[in-house]
Amino acid sequence: MLSREYRLTKNNDFGKVAKFGKQAWTQYFGLKWLKNDLKNSRFGIVVSLKVDKKAVVRNRIKRRIRAILDIRKKDIKSGFDFMILTRPEIKNLDYWQIDDIFNNILHKENLFTNEK
Repeated sequence: MLSREYRLTKNNDFGKVAKFGKQAWTQYFGLKWLKNDLKNSRFGIVVSLKVDKKAVVRNRIKRRIRAILDIRKKDIKSGFDFMILTRPEIKNLDYWQIDDIFNNILHKENLFTNEK
């Protein structure tokens, strides 16, 4: 489970990332990020009713993304606020497919700590 120090919780923080953050999109979800003044990165996940009307499906998607973030948080550059915005097509993916797409975006945007 992603601990509280790694989560975006306030509407103000979400608003800043949405308005001023850089972004990258795939067919399944988008990633927005903005530099913060903290020692660690924080993550926020947005799964709207447009993805699916059923809360069970939306919560499953959020749990999968949180599990990926919990494993990958050490490898992601620190000092950023990230917002993950899902699209309806994501509900057809399993955990490993979401993980692979998320890693591809992070590599493409140079957001891993071990990249030069």
